[in-house]
This record gives sequence, C-alpha cells and structure tokens, in this order.
Amino acid sequence: MNAPRPDVATAPRRQPLARAARYLVRVPMLLWHVLVDLPLVLLLITPLTKDLRVGGEPLEHRLIRGWSNGLMRVFGFRMRRVGTPLPGAAMFVANHVSWIDITALHSQRMMGFVAKREIRDWPLVGWMATRAQTIFHARGSTESLGGVLHEMLGRLRNGHAVGVFPEGGTRGGGELGAFHARIFLAAVEAGVPVQPVALCYGEHCSAQRIVAFQRGESFLGNFLRLLGEPARVGEVHFLEPIPPAEVEGRRRIAELARSRIAGAMAG
Repeated sequence: MNAPRPDVATAPRRQPLARAARYLVRVPMLLWHVLVDLPLVLLLITPLTKDLRVGGEPLEHRLIRGWSNGLMRVFGFRMRRVGTPLPGAAMFVANHVSWIDITALHSQRMMGFVAKREIRDWPLVGWMATRAQTIFHARGSTESLGGVLHEMLGRLRNGHAVGVFPEGGTRGGGELGAFHARIFLAAVEAGVPVQPVALCYGEHCSAQRIVAFQRGESFLGNFLRLLGEPARVGEVHFLEPIPPAEVEGRRRIAELARSRIAGAMAG
C-alpha cells in the first residue's frame, strides 16, 4: 500500500464563508487554550507533583495528554483510539503526515519524540515539544543521529517510552515511505518492544493529503490552513507490538512495522 484512499478533494476546498465562520469560532478557542489552559497545565507540572499518579499514570503525562487532546479539538479533530498503547518502556513508530502528528499521539500516550531540530524554533509547537521531552535531531548529520540513538537507548533502559517517524520526513500524505532501519537499533539493544502506530486523518485515511504540507507550504501556512478546515475524525491505531527477541534484525523489524501500518491504513 502506497497511498491512502483519496478524499473528494486533495487540495484545500474553497469555501470562504464556511472557513471564515470556523476561524471566528476556533481562533478564540485557540487563544484560550494557549493563554489560559496552558499556563494552568504548567503550574501543575512541578518537581513537587512529578511523583503524583492519577489512575496509574503520572499526573504530568495525563495533563499533557489532556492539553494535546484539547488542541486537536481546537483544530476540529474528533480523536478516536483503536487498540491499546503499550505501558512502560516501548518504542512507538508511526507514519508521518504533518506537524500535528506529535499532538495526535500525545493525546493518546505520552512519549518522548525524535523530531527534526527545526521544530524547536516553531511558534508554540516547538516550545511544547521541548516541554514534552522531545529529542531533536539534525537531519543528515551522522553525529547527531549517534547522539539521538544514545539518548533513546538511555530513556528506554530507564523505563520510558520514545516515539519516532521512521520515514525520516513527511511525504505529502500520499504515500508511505521506506522505514530507516537504523533508528530501530535502540529498541533492539534495550530489548524493548516496538509498537507500530497508524495515524489516519478523515474516515479511512481520506484526508491525509489535506492535512499534509502542500507544495511550498510553511509551518505557519499549514497551521493556519488546518485551523480553518472542516471537522473530521482523527484515528490513532495502536497495532500489534513487535518483540525484538522474536524478530531477527532491525531491518526485518522496520519492514514488519511498515507492513502493519500500511495494512491498517488500507483497511
């Protein structure tokens, strides 16, 4: 499977009145979520509360999940979880559509992401990514990748979860690229399971191209365009985990993870 089912329109629809109405509703919601809800979350994330747990989950993780889910709602996404995320130390690997992928995943399960270094400078998203323990990587740098793998290995051995996009970048939402096998080395050496995750925007992944970056579109441009898009479902499929001890080699793990994600998107 290379491409999800096409939407009735793969480019932003021109409905200026409906889009303007959505901005009138969502911009105040976004401002409230950033200027009121976010400071409240940060006030509750302190060294004094780091050991508090709610329903078996650290309070900090629950707060970040709640805020992320709220941000998805601001953008009109009705989140739906399929399957169950692994607890404890695990590597989550997902297809990469847009910047909103990290928020979608954080709305369901807290994990420290590996993301390109440029995200650190993006307004709001970069700051939140830093607070959410993101591991930043300079793409194309072998030295940076070595540091990322070392950091991932340390976190996994300490019982934490990490999330990666093995394609190495977004692809316009129309295809699922090859998975880079080297990034799976940390899971193999730490001996922790790899759980593939399929991100689907719209029913049957029909809005992947709409959510993805358009040709030449900046982060801010994509951010503002998505803020005016019609409401739609956002699905996070937590698929069958892959125990490294039962699969020979990181390349085979990469192929198997990609196959399961492709199958979920096609189904």
